[in-house]
Amino acid sequence: MSNAYKLTEIAKIIQGKWLCKPKKEILITDLLTDSRKLAHTDKTLFFALTGQKLDGHSYLHELYEKGVRAFVVSQPVQTEKFADAGVLLVSDTLTALQKLATHHRSRFSYPVISITGSNGKTIVKEWLYQLLHHDYRIVRSPKSYNSQIGVPLSLWNMSESDTLGIFEAGISEPDEMSRLERMIRPTIGVFTNIGEAHSEGFLNIRHKTKEKLKLFAHADILIYCKDYTDIHLSIAEVNAMARSADTKDDIIKTFTWSRIGDADLQVTGETQQNGKTTITARYKQSLPLEFTIPFTDKASIENAIHCAAVMLYLGISPDEIARRMPLLTGIAMRLEMRDAINGCTLINDSYNSDINSLRIALDFLQQQTRHPRKTIILSDILQSGKSEPELYESVAALLRSHTVHRFVGIGPAITRQRKTFENINGTEVRCYQTTEQFLSEVDFQEFQQEAILLKGARKFRFEVLAKLLEKKAHETVLEINLNAIAHNLKVYQSLLKPTTKIMAMVKAFSYGSGSHEIANVLQFNRCDYLAVAYTDEGVDLRKNGITLPIMVMNPEPNSFEQMIKYRLEPDIYSLSLLRRFEEALQLLHQPGDAPYPVHIELETGMNRLGFAADDITALLEALKHNGHLRIASVFTHLAASEDPHQDRFTRAQIEQFETLSGIICKALNYSVLRHVLNSNGITRHADAQYDMVRLGIGLYGIDTSGKISSKLMHVSTLKTTISQIKHIRKGETVGYGRAGKAAKDKTIATVGIGYADGYSRRLGNGNGYMLVNGHRAPTIGNVCMDMTMLDITGIPACEGDEVIVFGKELPVTELAAAAQTIPYEILTGISPRVKRIYYQE
Repeated sequence: MSNAYKLTEIAKIIQGKWLCKPKKEILITDLLTDSRKLAHTDKTLFFALTGQKLDGHSYLHELYEKGVRAFVVSQPVQTEKFADAGVLLVSDTLTALQKLATHHRSRFSYPVISITGSNGKTIVKEWLYQLLHHDYRIVRSPKSYNSQIGVPLSLWNMSESDTLGIFEAGISEPDEMSRLERMIRPTIGVFTNIGEAHSEGFLNIRHKTKEKLKLFAHADILIYCKDYTDIHLSIAEVNAMARSADTKDDIIKTFTWSRIGDADLQVTGETQQNGKTTITARYKQSLPLEFTIPFTDKASIENAIHCAAVMLYLGISPDEIARRMPLLTGIAMRLEMRDAINGCTLINDSYNSDINSLRIALDFLQQQTRHPRKTIILSDILQSGKSEPELYESVAALLRSHTVHRFVGIGPAITRQRKTFENINGTEVRCYQTTEQFLSEVDFQEFQQEAILLKGARKFRFEVLAKLLEKKAHETVLEINLNAIAHNLKVYQSLLKPTTKIMAMVKAFSYGSGSHEIANVLQFNRCDYLAVAYTDEGVDLRKNGITLPIMVMNPEPNSFEQMIKYRLEPDIYSLSLLRRFEEALQLLHQPGDAPYPVHIELETGMNRLGFAADDITALLEALKHNGHLRIASVFTHLAASEDPHQDRFTRAQIEQFETLSGIICKALNYSVLRHVLNSNGITRHADAQYDMVRLGIGLYGIDTSGKISSKLMHVSTLKTTISQIKHIRKGETVGYGRAGKAAKDKTIATVGIGYADGYSRRLGNGNGYMLVNGHRAPTIGNVCMDMTMLDITGIPACEGDEVIVFGKELPVTELAAAAQTIPYEILTGISPRVKRIYYQE
């Protein structure tokens, strides 16, 4: 293998100092930066990267216990704890990782395409793979691995058997691209476009454009569209500076395309018919080019032209381009998780099948803790560029490194390689020649209480399997972006001191988004604590594999037995509740059990729950005589942290909390966590972070303080469909009570959502809007239990079309304002009958 290195070789490459040198050589094939994604323990080198909140050095011992024996660190470690391991000390572990990737890349002389731009990078990369895999053996970035960490991990996959590399590059601040360029050293560049996305770290678009151009400083050619003025003028400025400085090697050589002016590839026409677009162009002023793609959207057309330009540069004929372009398939940019039959969970990645995306999908499957039993249904992998035995041995190796209890292979190739999978210990293996054979021979009742990953190439029509496996539900759905949850968590983490913990609020079905699904993402992303409202919510999390500490904010005495059984931690807010819980502990606590953690809530002005100042003496007296309890934290609730007009009151609350919590902490002989801030408090009262903060609505992408709205990602989209379209005349009425009256002839759409789904009756009669094909359509008439009527006069629409109730383009905050309420009520009011679809991009 080209990426098999001796650890002693790596030590020289990264200029590491041995803290602990193994007695025998260690061969390294895998690089690891995320301890949760460990695969091949004995051949893995772990780089302990440090961040603002997390530090890879904290996971060294855990990885050593799992069998890892090679580490790169930037802090001294206790070497006696790493007997027989190799530990290398460097000044910066990320720099060391990039040095190793740079060295590895330098071993190969075949062409490397690198792609940057605001949008389209992943699509262009994947389409180039589809278009060029007959001509080259291609290594490429997995999904969107385009960052300072993702790029070196992508380059590590380069091998001598490959003949072309395709890698993405993305940046979020100045000077990052130079580091990526030194690693990738592209020979061919593609600059897709430039826009406002990820502009926070740059002075303006021109500044960002010039930073991105640094990727192509040593490229043989840069392919781009001249119609993007910022790109075109920035290249002209860079080249003018190079000429004036007489540094001709710094001139960027270009291959241009344009719709409106002279270019190497001049697009002369685009016609659309039957869901397809035919593009005509002229290459080098003389050679005609015409091809058709099975897409009509502007982004796909632009991406396809970029691909055509690359193919022309590589010497592929116009006739061959015309033959291949119609075969392009859409790229699934996300995998979805849904409830399935018989208590199962379905992870649907059924339009995407290659070895890189399989690794990512298996990682996602592994993260799901709800079901210990895991099944994968996999089709033949097409267009891999590898021999059949080599390809499926790679697949089997991936399965060995993940927990898979049942493997179902569908396709002639995977069936021929069945013996390769039978060597995986503990995995039941079944293979079928076709999807039809699988459907005719399998009883779907066999799938019970398990997580099922469905992953197949389009020709195998796995969408049929998905429909049979999915739990039947209401057509109205709430889509939840799990990437956005993780992103928003990191945004808030960046606002905190490194030592400040986060307690994430997952009460009320995680603000309507789902319970264990959201908790699982938070657990995977190393949140510190969870909080629920009632004991049964916490029990459900425990039953679905959540092991994080969980605080119960409304503990009821009749649930104490369940609470203690599942190790849930009560919020104690009164002396009577404390006594009741003490009594339960005395009955259920076993000799030798550690003191049970509880949380003390203080009353500082909310006037809801909590110990008042007058109760503190009695509280401390009660705690002094109870060895069964241990105070895990002391906290209070701020009444108006979001309101600048109430800041004096908020400061008074914080000061009182400081006094009362200080008295409690001083009386105890152990340390206690203190927390007071909610989402708005984090952004507006950063000086009161204490030891922990409670993150609620902000986690779900809503910042009512307005301080960090632009940094948060939208999490939830509520969608429904048009059931029927009617045309009514002036004077006719719509809905119950004839409340909606047509002042003129109108077109009315009935959509499948009503107040039983959580769509408030206050939004009827034109108070609310929904998005129909990008247009705002007001409600007309009263909202019904299961349906709502919209005025779609002048809006192009058909029955069955998707309708957005709230989402990125129609924020839930706007919907809440129209309903004269708050986003919390809208989110938590979405009915359980609305199917939740979880996806990861």
